[in-house]
Amino acid sequence: MAPSGPLARLTDAGVAVWLDDLSRERLRTGNLADLVERGVVGVTTNPTIFATAIAAGDAYDEQLRELAAQGADVDAAVFAITTDDVREAADVLRPVYDRTDGVDGRVSIEVDPRLAHDTAATVESAKALWSTVGRPNVFIKIPATVEGLPAITAVLAEGISVNVTLIFSLERYRGVLDAFVAGLEAARDAGHDLAPIGSVASFFVSRVDTAIDPRLDELGTPEAAALRGRAAIANARLAYGVYEEVVASERWQALAAAGAHVQRPLWASTGVKDPAYPDTLYVDELVVAGVVNTMPEKTLDAVADHGGDGHDTVTGTQDESAALLDRLVALGIDVDDVASHLEAEGVEKFEKSWGELLAKVDEGLRGAADGAAGDR
Repeated sequence: MAPSGPLARLTDAGVAVWLDDLSRERLRTGNLADLVERGVVGVTTNPTIFATAIAAGDAYDEQLRELAAQGADVDAAVFAITTDDVREAADVLRPVYDRTDGVDGRVSIEVDPRLAHDTAATVESAKALWSTVGRPNVFIKIPATVEGLPAITAVLAEGISVNVTLIFSLERYRGVLDAFVAGLEAARDAGHDLAPIGSVASFFVSRVDTAIDPRLDELGTPEAAALRGRAAIANARLAYGVYEEVVASERWQALAAAGAHVQRPLWASTGVKDPAYPDTLYVDELVVAGVVNTMPEKTLDAVADHGGDGHDTVTGTQDESAALLDRLVALGIDVDDVASHLEAEGVEKFEKSWGELLAKVDEGLRGAADGAAGDR
């Protein structure tokens, strides 16, 4: 079944539609394969997604019993469960990967978020995930913390594809792009074929409005009210401008000539948090060729049902977007401070979700061990 309607218009506009979710239930029922037929060309995961998936239903019970019988500890069990799901999803997306010459058809898996501020451990975790999943169409997700930037470079230098996550500020995004280019330069110098090395930069969207809107509400002025729900889109549009600057540089052009693919901007956190806003806001207002939009299924369904016409809503918006952020600064809202807070909060949330994931798997392992003991 060929994609149709708003999703097809997005694809035709050059936006890669990805799903921000994965579960064994989706894999077993064929739901993921169905979504691929509808036009989904990639999958992203994170600790919260896996924690939710394992907490729901009994899809993981059999593997938990097997792992308990093997004496696996909770960390090993989580590693096995998540890499198995990502490997299977990668196989579902492999035809897309082949058809797009490795640009799409990717599935992301994140390093342990407790390592977000440990460069060396992040690199080792990325290598372990890459080798264990064992599929060329996988992205290893590394957070864009200060410590994550050199890890990004080091991992790319090994020929490993990377999804850089938790990007909120333009300054940090520039650092991510520099880390990406440096990593490919090192990979080239080490003799790696650059063509298979993929990367995306996950620039978070809705969380920016979620953080700034309450500050605007506190001001209580008409000017502040007029800026509600606009900061996130302006921030992302300016990020696209930064991306354009880098890909136009001589440094990047040398890598492109050697066969490298660009690091595409990926719009993440595109589900609307404020019900007052249109549910397709962070999709329709960020349409431009060469980007990825990864959506929770609720947003994906909304776009498929009543998304926009797919026209470019980013090109030519740089001056307007910069002026909007200047208006925020004039109102006393420090956008850089907001971004720093969101990064720290993002790492903390993923650490909390990882803890919940560990607890749920530990509970499953103990339950399986007790059940096995009772059967003897």
